[in-house]
Amino acid sequence: MDNKIRNFCIIAHIDHGKSTLADRLLEMTGTVEKRKMQAQYLDQLELERERGITIKMAPVRMRYKDYELNLIDTPGHSDFGYEVSRALQAVEGGVLLVDATQGIQAQTLANYRSAKNAGLAIIGAVNKVDLYPKDSPEVEKARRELAKLIGRNTEDILLVSGKTGAGVEGLLSAVISQVPPPKNGEGNVNRALIFDSFYDDHKGVIASVRVMGGRIRNHDDFALAAVKASGKLKEVGFFSPQMTPAEEIRTGEIGYVATGVKDTALLKIGDTFIANPPQGLDPKSVALHGYNEPHPVVYVSFYPEEAGDYDLLKRSLLKLHLNDSALTIEPDQNEVLGRGFKVGFLGRLHFEITAERLKREFDVGTVSTFPSVLYRVKTKEGWKTIVKPEELPEVCEEIEEPMVKITILVPAATLSAVFPIYGRFRLKNIQTSTLEDQAQIDAVMPLAELISDFDDQLKSLTSGFASMSYELAGYEKADIVRVDIAVAGDNVPGLSRFFPRATSETEGRRMAEKLKNTLPRQQFSQAIQAKIGSKIIAREDIPALRKELGNFGKNGGDRTRKMKLWAKQKRGKEKLLENARVVIPPHLFKELLKK
Repeated sequence: MDNKIRNFCIIAHIDHGKSTLADRLLEMTGTVEKRKMQAQYLDQLELERERGITIKMAPVRMRYKDYELNLIDTPGHSDFGYEVSRALQAVEGGVLLVDATQGIQAQTLANYRSAKNAGLAIIGAVNKVDLYPKDSPEVEKARRELAKLIGRNTEDILLVSGKTGAGVEGLLSAVISQVPPPKNGEGNVNRALIFDSFYDDHKGVIASVRVMGGRIRNHDDFALAAVKASGKLKEVGFFSPQMTPAEEIRTGEIGYVATGVKDTALLKIGDTFIANPPQGLDPKSVALHGYNEPHPVVYVSFYPEEAGDYDLLKRSLLKLHLNDSALTIEPDQNEVLGRGFKVGFLGRLHFEITAERLKREFDVGTVSTFPSVLYRVKTKEGWKTIVKPEELPEVCEEIEEPMVKITILVPAATLSAVFPIYGRFRLKNIQTSTLEDQAQIDAVMPLAELISDFDDQLKSLTSGFASMSYELAGYEKADIVRVDIAVAGDNVPGLSRFFPRATSETEGRRMAEKLKNTLPRQQFSQAIQAKIGSKIIAREDIPALRKELGNFGKNGGDRTRKMKLWAKQKRGKEKLLENARVVIPPHLFKELLKK
């Protein structure tokens, strides 16, 4: 076992400077030449650079003073919490980074708890100190907060600048001295933890792995513990940060294995990779503990704006899935929009990123439905799960909705401004505590409320100073109803929504008003109704177009003649209404589906 190996990750709240600090580490260790360096070097997606956030984790091997330093740059958003938890299992240490201008944020707390539960050696560091003069009270305050959080002395917290490189050399020295080397693997089985995966057209699925025991060589036979899959490796190597082939990767090292597997569903994050499995070995008997199947929590259906683009949309989603195995894709159908796909995401941000990539990378115009969550419904036949309101049975005994535990950090001075969201977004079990000059709110709330405009409202009420993190917390019984929208007597597929019974009438009225202001007038009157079952809870009317009869004679003609023509027109409209069917064109449907 090589005691010169150190495996660590950088964890922080969004926009606290993880990727910029990683740039300086690459530069200082000579991993990337200065002339080739670009901002956010490890972030390969254009969207990552534009938004200033890390979406896909990125491992890299660095050499520094005869040490092999394996760094994993992780996403900071709660949507990718499971992937981050697997990355934490692949390292022995973590740099907990805090922005000097913002201090501790909600995701800082969540990351610290995850790192502590994983048993990591935690190094505290305050970033962006270049924005303040030496011994600045703002920097010292952030330093004290972080020291208190991780239980260290204030002077143990490092001061760094990812922008200028100040303090980065001291951080590298701290990684070498404070992060323990990897332990020897148990048993004689060559196994590794899969903590990420992506797709290559020539090499198939490539898994990022941490070798937990033994060694993995080129062209080894392999097996996977979570699924019944096996094969022969095409290549092994490490990231420097580009893929660099090697003869083998050994215990304690982080690298990649090119499997040649074409089905991305076979390699799952958190699974155990076994090289040269002994004859008769049951892969599950040597699986690393802690594997859980990551499940989507937000579902959105995508339909092409042009019906002829269905195959283009299908190819585009499948290509995205190749490098994002967290996506789930199923065929879907809508009477108005035609054929499409129901796609599962890890959270709201994951959905927004994917929708933006569809538009930018594949130039495919789409119409997407309202984001929904997975409800559990109890019927006489037993429990079933549903996503779309149309799937709700006519008779059900009970409905359960997914819940989340949420942590919110707000400046203490703005705590009272947050009170209105408690009732509106159905927060409960609310507990408030203080952290220096910040207030910490811990609560439980429905996932459906979280993926609406909760974050926008929270930021608005606190002038942008609030931060939050969340984790799934199981299911709870809920009083949820389905609100249908009917136009001229016909239900409009795709506009049905799930709402709490207490707010269903308000939401139904809002939807009816929006439809009235969006739909064009017809030759017949259109009644817009929001309904729960057969009960109408809101109604708006769009009057029929009226034909101008013109003037009759010098003074406007005989009134009785006008009356006869109006009566005839009225009978014609009533006859037309009997056979009328409102067809909502896709461009208007898209307008209706906007938040």
